[in-house]
Amino acid sequence: MPQTDPRSAFDTATAVARTEGGGLVAELDPGWDVGGGILNGGYLLSVAGRAAVLESPHAHPVALSASYLHAAAAGPATLTVTPGPAGRTLAHSAVVLADAAGPAVTVQATTATLTADDAAFSSPMPTATPVQACFSIAENAHLAPSSVSVPGLTQRVDVRLDPLTAGWALGQPGEEPMMRAWLRFADGREPDPLALVTFADALPPTSWAIGLFGWAPTVQLQVLVRALPAPGWCLVEARANEIAGGWLDEDYRIWDSTGRLVAQSRQLARAPRS
Repeated sequence: MPQTDPRSAFDTATAVARTEGGGLVAELDPGWDVGGGILNGGYLLSVAGRAAVLESPHAHPVALSASYLHAAAAGPATLTVTPGPAGRTLAHSAVVLADAAGPAVTVQATTATLTADDAAFSSPMPTATPVQACFSIAENAHLAPSSVSVPGLTQRVDVRLDPLTAGWALGQPGEEPMMRAWLRFADGREPDPLALVTFADALPPTSWAIGLFGWAPTVQLQVLVRALPAPGWCLVEARANEIAGGWLDEDYRIWDSTGRLVAQSRQLARAPRS
């Protein structure tokens, strides 16, 4: 089953409980915001993924496809899981996460039980600056553009930006909307499949890499968890293919500390207006 550590900020913030009537509830934590009290989409998807696993015969989320209907508010939330076809190797379900304003996130979930089997093929980890030579977003808030605040998410996910793709943080935006960073939880909790779901939306918008700063609200997000991650830092590479017409796409690839590709994601977001 997914790792649950009562001392972990992530496990506390994504906890899902069953009511006496059999329903599922959660308390959305304001500390996982991306600025202005807006909760991170990957965090919300991790909450929904935990609910899907609770109602599944299988231990891990392997594919989660979410549509974000409105910005969910911190505080009480309900989760409704509608089971779909289930078999020996996988199960399907639909999850609706709702806050006081109504449904906020709808998710199509596929769960399975991941193993440590070797890969027949795995995309190799790209060359990256060693984590010791990268810099922390949380510890270098003074480098951010004046219009960009450091969100609560970066206090909980330790993001170490590769300086080769972080010229934007030094006032020198590049020509390619791509970022690379090492990630782990700030409290030392080791990664697992639900953690990878949050990591798949944990970097600043890739538009920042070319100097387009501001909020980029996620409209749709799909996360694929490909393998159980090894302990330690994960390397995340995020890249946009097209920023046009008010829209931004992002593709993430995530490798664990052994160099194994463990997760992928694709999202569509509204592009920053600046």
